[in-house]
Amino acid sequence: MGTGLSIDGIDLYYGAAQALRGVSVEAEPAKITAVLGRNGVGKSSLLRAIAGIQPVARGEIAIGGENMRRTPPYARARLGLGYVPQGREIFPLLTVRENLQTGFAPLKPAERNIPDTVFTLFPVLKNMLSRRGGDLSGGQQQQLAIGRALVTRPRVLILDEPTEGIQPSIIKDIGRALQFLRDELGMTILLVEQYLDFCRDLADSIYIMDRGEILHTGPASDLDKPEIKRHLTV
Repeated sequence: MGTGLSIDGIDLYYGAAQALRGVSVEAEPAKITAVLGRNGVGKSSLLRAIAGIQPVARGEIAIGGENMRRTPPYARARLGLGYVPQGREIFPLLTVRENLQTGFAPLKPAERNIPDTVFTLFPVLKNMLSRRGGDLSGGQQQQLAIGRALVTRPRVLILDEPTEGIQPSIIKDIGRALQFLRDELGMTILLVEQYLDFCRDLADSIYIMDRGEILHTGPASDLDKPEIKRHLTV
């Protein structure tokens, strides 16, 4: 059995403003779970809480049943959490190879290599190992950001808007990569996304957020229901 991610009743504040209110999400082992919602409803805050970048005031966050609410981000990576942030956050002056090697930090010395899977999924990166990250297109940078997360050998992968600002051909590549990670490697994937078609084609289950709360959970086919679409249109 793979490793699941469980978020139970988390509250998160920025100063006096509450960003998340009693949010619970189950990302099942070897499944793709998508969290959707309009801008500013707390989706990125949820992933930042899971990654340990933003502390939560209440609630539990667990990987494979191991509670990590008070665990720092680097230790969460060691537990098997890979995080691809919004905006990619690659190092523009480092080469592609060096960017991938930044994923070595949580690994034991014997594991400090770039897995073949990275280049199988994103062959363009193999041809660009000596190019600087800042010279890559937005789509190539997104592939690099996902590749860097895969270097850490995650059991659970969380991605914040992986299709944002990316050309359609690379969106397809990223979709295929996530399907491969789920189907062939049994990886648990949680993604925050606004692109409905991407989620409908890819996700096993969806959560809809609004104003820091979960409004709806169900199968991805629910995205075709008018009452669900209403919560996602601007």
